[in-house]
Amino acid sequence: MCSLLCLLRLWNESVQAVDANDWEGALAKLQQIPEQTSRTHFNAASAHLALGQLDMALRCLDLTIAKDERLAVAFFQRAAEALSDCIWAQEHMRGNAVIDYRQLGLRYKLYYWQILYNTAAAYCRMGQWESAMDKLLPATQDRGQGRGGNIEVALKSVEVLDPLLVPVGSVFRPRKQEIEQLHQRDFLGKAKVMIQGLARYSQSLPHPQAVNQRI
Repeated sequence: MCSLLCLLRLWNESVQAVDANDWEGALAKLQQIPEQTSRTHFNAASAHLALGQLDMALRCLDLTIAKDERLAVAFFQRAAEALSDCIWAQEHMRGNAVIDYRQLGLRYKLYYWQILYNTAAAYCRMGQWESAMDKLLPATQDRGQGRGGNIEVALKSVEVLDPLLVPVGSVFRPRKQEIEQLHQRDFLGKAKVMIQGLARYSQSLPHPQAVNQRI
């Protein structure tokens, strides 16, 4: 049974592996967590994507959504697979133009125009060009941050749209204060072990009177 402290430690170590581009190392740490959360499943999906293991990534995204069906970014990341995910992602934006996931530990902002773009890409794969254009045109009117000029480019080449994804290496991270507490507990734990060790060592030493008697 993995405690909360154990989960935080493994989660943090997996994030450190991601930062070092050690995707297999990150997966190895995540796989040691017996009770996964939606965020650790998402992180595993990100690692599998970086390794080109698309089937495993999709499986982890399925598990992410099973844990938290309101996590719009998971539907967005999986939208390359199904039009229905684009629709669900729109639903879970809950009328917001942007969702900032930094409060949950993911350094990523999901914009509504990105979901429209991926919806258009899904229609393109089905050969439904008019439906794709119907989704792209509203996206051009969205002047939210992060839009750039890729919508205008897409309008000129709608038949070759590639879906947008969360950037490689963008994973959910434990909160800073949680890591600080983790380090503090580790320090206190090590200090306690040292004190216990010193106590056992002192008990094993001969008593000063006994030494004097033998001299």
